[in-house]
Amino acid sequence: MRMLLAFQGQGWKEEVVTKETWLQGPLKASCLYGQLPKFQDGDLTLYQSNAILRHLGRTLGLYGKDQREAALVDVVNDGVEDLRCKYITLVYTNYEAGKKEYVKALPGHLKPFETLLSQNQGGQAFIMGDQISFVDYNLLDLLLIHQGLQPSLLSSRNRNKETEKIKKSSKRNELRFLRRRCPQSREREEARLI
Repeated sequence: MRMLLAFQGQGWKEEVVTKETWLQGPLKASCLYGQLPKFQDGDLTLYQSNAILRHLGRTLGLYGKDQREAALVDVVNDGVEDLRCKYITLVYTNYEAGKKEYVKALPGHLKPFETLLSQNQGGQAFIMGDQISFVDYNLLDLLLIHQGLQPSLLSSRNRNKETEKIKKSSKRNELRFLRRRCPQSREREEARLI
């Protein structure tokens, strides 16, 4: 979400919640489903990462050029989330014992995304269509997370192309995103992301 907002030139205010604050209970009790993230856009409050991403996609014109592309973006996003769930399961249940096998299986899990990239205008466009969509950011986020497991992950030609296309389309806001990741650079903005 942060990458999408920053690369699209959108401002946001981030509130970091400490474990102690969360465990006190009032914030957790105020959150639908008792979990974060919480995103506020004016008088609209959203929970659930994918609901927030889809809202941003619709609001910022990052949801495909028509209903067909929007449906295909949804399919790809669900695939991204399936892989994210596998990663979360590894991290929270069986990291040390399961890491080697997970990394070994990772190319197979990434193959559908590589296929989609190569089939879309010969790998010269984004994951779906010829415009960036919210799922491109979600996929890049997942690839960057996985790069911690396997540093050579982005060396695949198609994965590297996806990364470069996103960066190129958003170059002017890339530095802003990187600065925003540092607590010293937070400033007042319109949208609020917890």
